[in-house]
Formats: sequence, C-alpha cells, structure tokens
Amino acid sequence: MKVDSGLMASLEDIPKLAQSLEAQGFDAGITAELASDPFFPLVLAAEHTERIDLFTSIAVAFSRNPMLLANISNDLQAYSKGRFILGIGSQIRPHITKRFSMPWSNPAARMREFILAMRAIWDCWYTDEPLRFEGDYYTHTLMTPMFTPTNNPHGAPPVILAAVGPKMAEVAGEVADGMLVHAFTTADYLREVSIPAIEKGLEKAGRSRDDFQISYPPFVVTGRNETEKEESRVGVTRQLAFYASTPAYRGVLELHGWGELQSELNIMSKRGEWVEMGTRITDDILDAFAIVCEPEEVATRVKERYGGLADRVTCAFPHATPEERLEYIKVLQSA
Repeated sequence: MKVDSGLMASLEDIPKLAQSLEAQGFDAGITAELASDPFFPLVLAAEHTERIDLFTSIAVAFSRNPMLLANISNDLQAYSKGRFILGIGSQIRPHITKRFSMPWSNPAARMREFILAMRAIWDCWYTDEPLRFEGDYYTHTLMTPMFTPTNNPHGAPPVILAAVGPKMAEVAGEVADGMLVHAFTTADYLREVSIPAIEKGLEKAGRSRDDFQISYPPFVVTGRNETEKEESRVGVTRQLAFYASTPAYRGVLELHGWGELQSELNIMSKRGEWVEMGTRITDDILDAFAIVCEPEEVATRVKERYGGLADRVTCAFPHATPEERLEYIKVLQSA
C-alpha cells in the first residue's frame, strides 16, 4: 500500500512542504481543486523533489475539455520526469453548470468519452497516430506540428478517476488506470458496490485488477487530548453531513439504512444550517465512515480496515513526530 499526503499550502510554501513529504517517506503529494488551481503547486513540487508522485485528487474534468487536460498533463509529466498522476472527477451538476458555466449530461458516459479522447490525443502525440476522435460529446480531429508537444519522453500519465456511484466506478474500471474513492465511502460500500463495478469495467476492457489501483482518503478522528479529539470529531461530522446532503451520494447511506438522512440534510443545507447538520451524524455513522482512535493507532487501524481493499491511502498523521510518522508510513506500506 502506498501512502500519500496533502500538498495544500500557499504557492510560496509548496517547495518546502513537498520536500518535507518526500523526506518523511510519503509516496505522493496530493492537491485538490478547491479554492485554488490544483496544477500550479505540482509544478513547484516537481522542481523541488526527486522521488514522490505528484497527484491531483481531484482536478475537475468537466470544467475543462480533453485537449486542455491532455496538454497540462503532458507538461507536468515531462517536467516531473514521469511522476505525475492525473486524478480527475466530474463534480456535480450545480457546480458544472452554475459555477463553471459548462455543459452537463450523462456524467458516466461523458466521462468515459472524455478519458478516451485524452488517450487518443496522447496517442497522436506519442505514437504518431492520426487524431480522429469523434464522439457524442467531444470531437478532436485537428493536430498540426506546431501544436504537437515534443518535450515528453515519459508518455501519458496514469489517469485515476474519482467515483461514488457504480456507473462511474465501472467507467473507471474500463478506461482509467485507477479509481479515487470518495471520502464519503464506507469500507462496506467499497467492498459491496464499488469494487464489483470496477471489476465489471475491467472485464469489459479485458484487463485484470493488477492493472488498476484504488486510492482511498479515510476520515480520521483523533487527538492528543479531549479538546483536540472533540475538535477533530466536530470537523469530520460537519464534513460528513455536507457530503451526505448531496443526492448523488445517497446510495452510500442507503446501503447502511440511513437513506432518509440524506433528505433531511439536503433540506437543512438549503436553509444554510451547516453547523447544525453535523449534529445529525451519530456515533454509528461516524464509526462507519471514519477511523476513530488514538494518534498512535491510526496506521494500524487504517491497515486493518482498508488493507486488501485499497492500493494507496491518503493519511497525514498530524499529531506524530517525524520519527513516528516514518514508522506509521512503513506500517501501511507493508500492507
């Protein structure tokens, strides 16, 4: 199991943070498209590190197009000397249509075509295949020498697709190199819903599980004292409630018999009751979604719950010393 950590900081702090992650033994530094661009930090991280992977988890695919993402990925793969991992996700309809002003339809089918279009573009650049991609959502049929990159001897980066529902998980198995498990996923949902869907996609593509990696970012509730533990618990319950209010994620709750909670939280979210929403997350729900333990138990508990399910996890061990963190990383890397 590989162990990754967040690479989230102001741009001026990224070089030092990336070097620290590499020195501590992490396998990758991860960015996310939240309030900042996910690609700029990885340029700086590539310049100041030598070993760790550089991973977007996630960049929003549908706010862009296949050519744009293929080009950005090519340059990052070249500059990092083959260490870039393109993690992408669809986001949800309101963000795509209202925040990014981009089209939304049939997200699983559109994402399948998006990834295939990127692969066709990369094949054109790296193997001299003519660019003749014509799909239902994307068309790419023009590529002249002036616009063909020649700076990348490392080829295309792995594409890791974020998914919650089984349709998107199946797309990941069919056309991607791995799946980013959404944090709002229980081990039972991963085992009973996501992995069977991935395997269905892999079978369609004639590939095996060995060709595919599953990345999981577990929630962790911990602290060195009761005050820190309570702060951690409140933060995680509010985040869980925010995710649980999303209709697209209702299936995860329904697997456990908590489907009606989604409707309740959705109504509360429309009233702006973000703080109160967290109080609806019971201890049973918290235990299903999060590792709740002492700081020194985090690595062991993550290994017990996700070993054999995930190929890499995102886990920062915030309360550990550098020496302890190195030992915890080794525990997980042995899984």
